[in-house]
Amino acid sequence: MQIVDIKAVPVSFPVPENRSVRLGIGRSVKRDAVLVRVTTDEGVSGWGEAHHGRCPGAIARLIDTTLRELVVGMDALDNVGVTARVLKMQFASHGMGAAAALALSGLDLALWDIRSQVTQWPLYRLLGGASKPIKAYAGGIALGWQPPEQLVDEARGLVEQGFKALKLRVGDAPRRDIARVEAVRKAFGDEIDILTDANTGYSLDDVRRVMPAFEALGVGWLEEPFPAHDHEAYARAARLGRVPLAAGENHYTRYEFGPLLQAGNVTFIQPDLSKTGGVTEAMRIAGMAAALKLSINPHTSATAINMATSIHYLCGIDNPGYFEADVTVLNPFRDELADRLPYTLDAEGCVRPLDGAGIGLKIDEKFIAAHPLIEGPCYV
Repeated sequence: MQIVDIKAVPVSFPVPENRSVRLGIGRSVKRDAVLVRVTTDEGVSGWGEAHHGRCPGAIARLIDTTLRELVVGMDALDNVGVTARVLKMQFASHGMGAAAALALSGLDLALWDIRSQVTQWPLYRLLGGASKPIKAYAGGIALGWQPPEQLVDEARGLVEQGFKALKLRVGDAPRRDIARVEAVRKAFGDEIDILTDANTGYSLDDVRRVMPAFEALGVGWLEEPFPAHDHEAYARAARLGRVPLAAGENHYTRYEFGPLLQAGNVTFIQPDLSKTGGVTEAMRIAGMAAALKLSINPHTSATAINMATSIHYLCGIDNPGYFEADVTVLNPFRDELADRLPYTLDAEGCVRPLDGAGIGLKIDEKFIAAHPLIEGPCYV
């Protein structure tokens, strides 16, 4: 079964101001994604999602030209071979770096979709796993910078839905961040886990200021206080307190996760299947983390494809942590892209993989056609 075509489809939708969320990387004004369709000579096609990288048109162009030239004609069931060719020809020389990783991710997810359709197996079974409950936290573009009382109101709605863990957006200012975490902890006591995400917005001094309070408030992790490349800052921050650090959504392929794991400063590992190279690379990353007794807690991207795939992936590894449930108020890429929602929450605050072949979704191509690319930044 040969690959005969690859087509990237950048998609967007605007976010009205009354639905916008402010966090460390700005205020959301639109959502983007890059969908990838791979077609084979036997008529089987698969869908994947590449992260937009804040430049969805460029990522789509990279897929339609460079990646297409590299892999058309290859065996569509040879995920390892396709990944190896892209790593050799695109990463090793004249690379495009992160953009190539995003592009490869969408391609790889589409190839796993094809493999699942051929076997008629669910993805978790192809990965050697089984359907099982995966604990979830409320994440996505939500629980952002707002007055504590408003944050508590938003959090209450999520707790009432059944979430046992919430991720609060910090990275604003230490005093305001502490006040928000304090308000949520006071409102719900110890019945929920509180996680925090600074979206790379902290300085070392900020971490020094929040660490004692976050530790006293029982914060489960502090995610991405710094950019992924700032290794020295992570090393110093890990010595400032006992709140574990989390990172990985902006690390690409096993070659960046290797040094991250070896350094030993990050406790919770967070590859994004639409960024790090797809399922093929993420399985390798999970194995590397498992050898160090570290859990995998994937960052999720914008659409139902990534979300559903992430749950199957967590069921296919022996060190699953949290699934990041996207609770963004407005996200048609989650709600309308496919024939059903990518996840549902049970009474224990857990999710399970969808039944059926592949990830259990049928993509609505009319919906895709109705959401063409909107140029411009997604955060301002």
